[in-house]
Amino acid sequence: MLIRVERSCLLVIDIQEKLLAAMHEGKTVTRNAGILLRAAQRLEVPVVASEQYPQGLGSTVEAVAGRFPAASGAPSPKLTFSCAADQNYMDRLLPLKRKHAVIIGIEAHICVLQTALELNDEGYRCFVVADAVASRAPGDYALALERMKDNGCEIVTTEMVLFEWLRTAGTDQFKELSKLVK
Repeated sequence: MLIRVERSCLLVIDIQEKLLAAMHEGKTVTRNAGILLRAAQRLEVPVVASEQYPQGLGSTVEAVAGRFPAASGAPSPKLTFSCAADQNYMDRLLPLKRKHAVIIGIEAHICVLQTALELNDEGYRCFVVADAVASRAPGDYALALERMKDNGCEIVTTEMVLFEWLRTAGTDQFKELSKLVK
């Protein structure tokens, strides 16, 4: 199944100061989150973001937060690991009526995994962006992706998402956004 821009929402999970510093491949997550956020803004894909216990873990890193579309609002603070278990988060997600959940963030084996599996159970088609999620330990990351895939989530890359959202070359959107991955 292709990711359809008109059915998509971008879920940004817990890309926060203190968490990101400990991540294996954290810089790659930040870079690719920026690409997808820029594409989401240009293509009018809604963004819903979360922050895990921001009082202790800090806020979303500026390189990511600075790219949130104005309409997305501030990240939703949470204590649950799964965004799907947080009512405030779901109150923002459900009205969008977009069932293709493109998921980025940290940590892959905790908050990303629990969110993806629960949303999958709720009828969302979850696309976990492998090069825009991370864990502290590479083994946890690898097992998380394997488990999500085994449970019906699709594992994709930033470029897969970008070009499936675009669908066609030669448009102004293609010319602008394809430069982000060169």
